[in-house]
Amino acid sequence: MRRPLVAGNWKMNGSREAIDLLLDGLSGISTTAEVAVFPPYVYLPQVVSTLCGSGIDVGAQNVSEYQAGAYTGEVAADMLLDIGCRYVLVGHSERRSLFGEKDRQVAEKFVASQRSGLIPVLCVGETLEQRASGKTLAVIGAQLDAVLERAGLESVCNGVIAYEPVWAIGTGKTATAEQAQEIHREIRQQLGEPGMKTRILYGGSVKAANAAELFAQQDVDGALVGGASLDSGEFREICKKAYVAN
Repeated sequence: MRRPLVAGNWKMNGSREAIDLLLDGLSGISTTAEVAVFPPYVYLPQVVSTLCGSGIDVGAQNVSEYQAGAYTGEVAADMLLDIGCRYVLVGHSERRSLFGEKDRQVAEKFVASQRSGLIPVLCVGETLEQRASGKTLAVIGAQLDAVLERAGLESVCNGVIAYEPVWAIGTGKTATAEQAQEIHREIRQQLGEPGMKTRILYGGSVKAANAAELFAQQDVDGALVGGASLDSGEFREICKKAYVAN
């Protein structure tokens, strides 16, 4: 049985005061799903300290593919583990589109994260243009293949995968539950039998209003939540829906 995971990606948002209020709103969250939050780098120690013993895990939004050295501005996986992170996002669509990360670099980040003991959340997904031209499965397949070739099947299956249709991120548009299930099923089939244990999350304008229908799908094991994760009440409701559906 795959335990649901609801992950809140705060992106580049927050202040010390705002984060204290947000974390206070998550106190005592009631769900059997696993919950994790991904704050900006500079607030990681604050969040780790506040959430210690709460049952909510902490992850980073990005990581370097390098272990150490003269890489100004980069943060290594060992450093993230050292301050208390459990998860890390790799290959988020905004990293790919805005900062030019390619499949090969994403694969290296995945390997570096796992080697250090972090659990990588590998993000894959297609643009609206790619979906319209019927290339969704080819794009996602290529993104997965790059990591499979570098890390190996078993390692990929021991991580987490997040399907995030780029056209649904921050747009208010959401893939229907059936569309999400179709892609999640295809991803699991690409992974084969070992993929039966792999959690595959949906990310793309997830809200309390659509979470239950998404979570009810056989191959949807939770969500990577963006904007809604900055509202503690909304995020709590999403987590509650994961509990109800699973």
